[in-house]
Amino acid sequence: MTESIATLSLSKTLPKGTDAVVVGLATINKDETAVVGVLPELDKAYTKAYGRGVAALAAALDAKPSAEAVTALPEADGLRVVLVGLEDADVTPDLLRRATGAALRWLAAQPGATGLKVAVSLEASDPELVQAAGEGSLLGAYRIPKLSKDPSAPAVDTVTLVTAAVGAPQKDALVAATATASAVCQARDWGNTPPNLLYPETFAEAAKAYVRDAKIAVEILDDKALERGGYGGILAVGGGSARKPRLVRLSYSPRGAQRHLALIGKGITFDSGGLDIKPAGQMAGMKFDMSGAGAVIAAIRAIADLGLKVKVTAYAALAENMPSGSSYRSSDVLTMFDGQTVENYNTDAEGRLVMADALARAGQDSPDLMVDIATLTGACMVALGTRTSGLITNGEQTSDLLLDAAEAAGEDFWELPLTEYTRGLIKSDVADMRSGAGQRWGGALVAGAFLERFVPEGVAWAHLDIAGPAENDGEAYGYVSKGGTGAGVRTLVALAQHLASGN
Repeated sequence: MTESIATLSLSKTLPKGTDAVVVGLATINKDETAVVGVLPELDKAYTKAYGRGVAALAAALDAKPSAEAVTALPEADGLRVVLVGLEDADVTPDLLRRATGAALRWLAAQPGATGLKVAVSLEASDPELVQAAGEGSLLGAYRIPKLSKDPSAPAVDTVTLVTAAVGAPQKDALVAATATASAVCQARDWGNTPPNLLYPETFAEAAKAYVRDAKIAVEILDDKALERGGYGGILAVGGGSARKPRLVRLSYSPRGAQRHLALIGKGITFDSGGLDIKPAGQMAGMKFDMSGAGAVIAAIRAIADLGLKVKVTAYAALAENMPSGSSYRSSDVLTMFDGQTVENYNTDAEGRLVMADALARAGQDSPDLMVDIATLTGACMVALGTRTSGLITNGEQTSDLLLDAAEAAGEDFWELPLTEYTRGLIKSDVADMRSGAGQRWGGALVAGAFLERFVPEGVAWAHLDIAGPAENDGEAYGYVSKGGTGAGVRTLVALAQHLASGN
């Protein structure tokens, strides 16, 4: 189902055959508006065709410099100029990412758009800005692959960043942008795949194929191997479906790596709620419940493509949560991979069970840092909305590390607390712990307290709850597409870059 993303390149001049050029509109001197990145040949073409240059036409059309505002000029000599608002001329990486995303998204959405050759001219030469412009452009050009007997070609074929500097730092930034955006688009594709096509077995095989040409080792445990290994959580959740669960282990071990990062992703390919079945209106988006697994698989591929000097082991816990005579029940007591027992309180709180097994297994690899990522709780969405992810950690240094990575990536996270009171809510009279508190209050915190129990003592750990941002069921905005968003991928890659740098 994956649709190829555009090819990204650098140039000091406008490439021949360009179909559209993205330039900026920014506020200067507090109240003046100025165009950014208008090349001499553009002004020449527009003056010849309309008697006015780009800036004059923009003013005549009342083009706005507000963030993500898009104004298209009429064609001139086969070229179309698209103006996008930058707010301020002193643009930040995130504003640039959003602006280029909005412009490319507008171009990709035009009727009949196919194979476009787009140039982005925004006077961005700093490597950080080059990477942001590249990522925004590729992510903005993304379209959900349509399942059809007549598949459409990609809307955008090439994106060229026109910049005065094309040295090694800019080229490195371009490579990072391509690897990261490619990973996000792949995670989006998996999220957008219908659940009758993406289920534990096919997802595991897709992950294997995705990393086949990378320096990544793959191990896939099927239901029989999971039973032999004692993965009670994954087996219980997947037991009600005819499509049996899988655990995928991916390992990237470059020479010279000094640190070991473990990534654990929730991969519920469809969540009906099990015997505690969801209302019909809440079930349609449950194909996105595998977004955490998609994020860790995509991220480890990007990390390997970038050759980062950090060891990464990724676990994707894959199951389909369905009701049947073989489903697990509320009040069942499950024996998890590490031997701890869990009194299950709700079959619709399945994600923490598969994650618990994967966390316990990842702990045996002796990582320096464990990060799990999951569309885990509706409670996190109630607290933080649909565009901010939750963060829970077991240490201030780990919190700072994750928040710095998220800021560098341009993703929004907000830290939530773990308290002794919350930890006490999962006490059980019949097992080592309950999988939930049996009340609605603080559900995201309770889930974090549960997962913490499966992290080895002394190991740094962070939990990322992406329940809100993983799916955009509204209109696309900036570089964020409708449907699956690939949330968390960029933060995980930025985290690995930080660890590889030795900081």
